[in-house]
Amino acid sequence: MIIKPMIRNNLCMNAHPTGSAAWVDEQIQWAEQQPTFAGPKRVLVIGGSGGYGLSSRLIAGINAGAGSLNVAFERPPTEKRTGTVGWYTSAHLDRRLQERNLPAKTIMGDAFSLEIKQQAIEAIREMFGKVDLVVYSLASGVRTDPATGEQFRSTLKPIGSSFSERSIDPIEGHLTHVTIDPASDEEIRHTVKVMGGEDWLLWIEALAEADVLAEGATTTAYSYIGPKITYPVYRHGTIGRAKDHLEATAAEIEGRLGSLGVRAFVSVNKAVVTRASAVIPVVPLYLAILFKVMKKHGLHEDCTQQMYRLFADRLYGGSSVPTDEEGRIRVDDWEMREDIQKEVLDTWDLVTQDTLETHTDLPGYRHEFLAIHGFDIAGIDYDADVAVGG
Repeated sequence: MIIKPMIRNNLCMNAHPTGSAAWVDEQIQWAEQQPTFAGPKRVLVIGGSGGYGLSSRLIAGINAGAGSLNVAFERPPTEKRTGTVGWYTSAHLDRRLQERNLPAKTIMGDAFSLEIKQQAIEAIREMFGKVDLVVYSLASGVRTDPATGEQFRSTLKPIGSSFSERSIDPIEGHLTHVTIDPASDEEIRHTVKVMGGEDWLLWIEALAEADVLAEGATTTAYSYIGPKITYPVYRHGTIGRAKDHLEATAAEIEGRLGSLGVRAFVSVNKAVVTRASAVIPVVPLYLAILFKVMKKHGLHEDCTQQMYRLFADRLYGGSSVPTDEEGRIRVDDWEMREDIQKEVLDTWDLVTQDTLETHTDLPGYRHEFLAIHGFDIAGIDYDADVAVGG
């Protein structure tokens, strides 16, 4: 099959198997050039098929020598269509870690379900006995409550009033305008149920009850705050309510599992191109400007670079983990530097259709968007016939 990117509404609907493997290898090559550190050895990543979850697993393996179990919900290929990109990246990272004699396995299934939690517990017993790091990096639009069977759907909406702002179609390269109506109370509740901390807590309690969570283990989940310009649709919107709940869950986990000495953190990370961030209105335009500014100052990081800094400098960088006044790890510190944000917001007002290429790093955004789906990777012949099996 000859595979070209199929993009609709800032979503890439397919993936290139060879390119996806090459992209993972690029991330590994970067990690191999960084110093090793004394970190976790037995890692569970819930949502480790892409974005920060995949990079967490990669850094833990390559730079700390950790074995890892990944839980993800991805679609395998068929005779007529490719699998999702996470299906390819998970399989290839498994292979690369196994080549280093590190235990590595992926369980494909609904991480919200009791069945998959039990499968993961059994796999942990077989692979490690117990885990010393649990990364919760799940991104999903739908969740079925395992206790009640009720299905919840998350929404990306402002709260209280409508939101209107410019955005961008990064592939076509033209500015757009979006208006989003405010969320209902029910939509807020649903979003918190899907993307809040309830399932994170259920995972940690299940692991502890099954005695596969090591004493003194660490668990971390990922969050984002971002700039004021995105507050109405993100941090002050439905997703923000879910992130507030996620952040509060860290303290609840420590309170419930204090006897095990479990440390629970929420890491507030930098804005990066992921499958999730690409579809958030306004964010692609913000990212295109941010990339230009941060590259100018030598501060730009992708997912893998950001996770290296989180693991090596924060989670495992010393006897204590530096946090802000609300107990959160802040590796968005470079992005949110006052001078960086001032320059980004000053530039925002200068961007028009005619000045788009001048004031943004649109080519850099496009490349990262395509690359995480296996496209636009140097050395890959995209006119060649490839097997979609990966």
